[in-house]
Amino acid sequence: MLQIRDLIWGLLFIGCAAAIQVEITPTQGEISVGDSKFFLCEVVGDAKDIDWYAPSGEKILPNRPDIFVSRSDETTSTLTIYHANVDSAGIYKCVAKNGDKEAQATVQVKIFQKITFESAPSPQEFNEGDDADIVCDVVSSPPPTIIWKHKGSRIQVAKDVRYKIMDNGHLQIRGIKKTDEGMYNCEARVMARGEIDFRMIKVVVNVLPTIRARQSDVNATADIGSSALLACDADGFPEPTVTWAHNNVVLETGDKYSLNEDGSELVIKDVKKVDEGDYTCIAKNKAGEKAEEVSLNVFVQPKITYLNNQTASEFEEQVTLTCEASGDPTPTISWSFENRVFSEGEQASWTRPDKYESLDRNIVVRSHARVSSLTLKNVQFTYAGQYLCTASNSIGQDDQNMYLEVRYAPKLQGNVAWYTWEGNPTNISCKVEAHPRATVVWYRDGLPVPSANFTNLKIYTTPTISYLEVTPSSQDDFGSYNCSATNAMGTEYKEFLLIEADVPTTPELYQVEPFSSTAVIQFGEPEATGGVPIIKYRVQWRLPGQDWTEKEYSAEDDLNQITILGLNPETTYEVRISAINGKGESESSPAKHFKTEPVREPSAPKIEVKVHNRGNSLKVNWIKQDDGGSPIKHYLVRYKAKYVSDWKPEMRLPNDSEYVVLNGLDWNTEYEVHVVAENQQGRSEPGIRSIRTASEPTTIPATLGCQCVSCSLAALLLSMLTALWLS
Repeated sequence: MLQIRDLIWGLLFIGCAAAIQVEITPTQGEISVGDSKFFLCEVVGDAKDIDWYAPSGEKILPNRPDIFVSRSDETTSTLTIYHANVDSAGIYKCVAKNGDKEAQATVQVKIFQKITFESAPSPQEFNEGDDADIVCDVVSSPPPTIIWKHKGSRIQVAKDVRYKIMDNGHLQIRGIKKTDEGMYNCEARVMARGEIDFRMIKVVVNVLPTIRARQSDVNATADIGSSALLACDADGFPEPTVTWAHNNVVLETGDKYSLNEDGSELVIKDVKKVDEGDYTCIAKNKAGEKAEEVSLNVFVQPKITYLNNQTASEFEEQVTLTCEASGDPTPTISWSFENRVFSEGEQASWTRPDKYESLDRNIVVRSHARVSSLTLKNVQFTYAGQYLCTASNSIGQDDQNMYLEVRYAPKLQGNVAWYTWEGNPTNISCKVEAHPRATVVWYRDGLPVPSANFTNLKIYTTPTISYLEVTPSSQDDFGSYNCSATNAMGTEYKEFLLIEADVPTTPELYQVEPFSSTAVIQFGEPEATGGVPIIKYRVQWRLPGQDWTEKEYSAEDDLNQITILGLNPETTYEVRISAINGKGESESSPAKHFKTEPVREPSAPKIEVKVHNRGNSLKVNWIKQDDGGSPIKHYLVRYKAKYVSDWKPEMRLPNDSEYVVLNGLDWNTEYEVHVVAENQQGRSEPGIRSIRTASEPTTIPATLGCQCVSCSLAALLLSMLTALWLS
């Protein structure tokens, strides 16, 4: 069955056997820029030539790179437009010829630009605070409508003045913030074609670094091998890199400096004075850089650099000691000698604040910068000795000693009067102070001793004292002796008297205080000791008309009271006392009569309480007083914490006991302790003492701790073994 088209062509051929017909398929064409399209020119009739003509009227030659013409057979020719552009638009004509016969057809070619994103880079980065221009360059024909979206919503420029869609379709954000960061949708629409396309653009907001020094001023000490840490904390986006610079030189990790991983901490090793100054911490990222200064202050411990020993002679006008020291801050220099301290500014006058003068104006301190001088005027032999120079500043101090040697003539000291008796040797001491060391000679009646004339004299010498031992054999050996000392500075003499000693005078018996079985006598020392010390006292007592009972007591310092023991109750006694020295015994004092008390309860014990051992124990000691004429049966002890009303249970201790230890007491608590003596007649008044226990220790001594741990471990092991055995 014939197709309609073939039928039409057949009729035309029959009706116009000599005519040529041309048809272009498709009859019109729209091409998107960059696309390619072909058109078929079909000829009905005999055609020798089939040619295509461009919109400019020029014949299109074969094999052009952009427009290609090819003839498939005798009746068809193909026009192909490759990669069309706007210049490709226009009316193209296909002409068929055969001799003088010609036919033609045209086709309208329209070139349009579909939506094309020429530039919509992602990501796009901006600095916080800048007016951001988000680029989205789109072309199409006709020009597209640009719509911007953020977080799924269309940006309404009318509602937020920060946003503006530029004539070129770019999105402007005035004063962009970190919160504006994210994904933006640039959408292009061509309403005539219903065409739409979009690009997602990531917007990154870089934040200028902020930087803060942890310490704006860092102090360090030089020359002690210490390090200094300089640190700064930086923030920003993207995360900034941190570097350090000093004197415009970037610092790197090495022998002198070390930096941590992020560069925020700079350690300056083995700090020296030359390291002092400003260090710059620099934080840098894409948004820019910020810097912060950190000052390193390097201090130097004081060091005494000059101090020499000095020599002077007594009575010289003055001698000056000099001490120099270095350090930063500039050290203050002070002087000390024995317990006296001399420093600049102390007791200074209003007109000379840099000058120190002692109250007697014989010692002057002057200081200037790092030098201090100590001037001693009217030199005395007592100025000799070791002087300490101390240089100190806020970070330390240095001390050095120097020795001042003072040369002086001998100075003699010692008691003038010495006492002894015939046959008793005594040492007359002559103390000699001299520099240089002196030679000592003793004289008796103008003759040096010892000699053949003085066989009972001997000399013993130490570096500072010369002893003349005299053993009197007669009255002639008592009298004057002379000590003579000589050195290069001069000679000094001193006379000593050897006096015959006597027995003491009689001590005065003041009063007797009787008890049931004891009596306390009070007495005064003899008015004269006889020139030699009292050695002891002899106390004698008896029943009237009977023999004396006596006891000797050592003469301790300030002894003025003696207790007589073993007396009978309600009995009359008489008592007397004498004093004894090396020469002999004094006469006894007049006897005093007294009567002891009847049998009664004991006197209160005299007690003493001390903190014991670990600190929460107390040791209570007591001394038996008068037993009231009846033997002590026992002692009763009770105690309590002062802040409570209830006493601990009373303890009864044997009559021969002298102390008790109270254990397990509360720490840092004041306790009251009572001790009572009891005999057949009753109980004494209590001896009372109060004392506070020690504070509880915060640490356990090492040895004790080991013991405790050992015990704990032992107990733990024992428990484990028991559990295993039972299982």
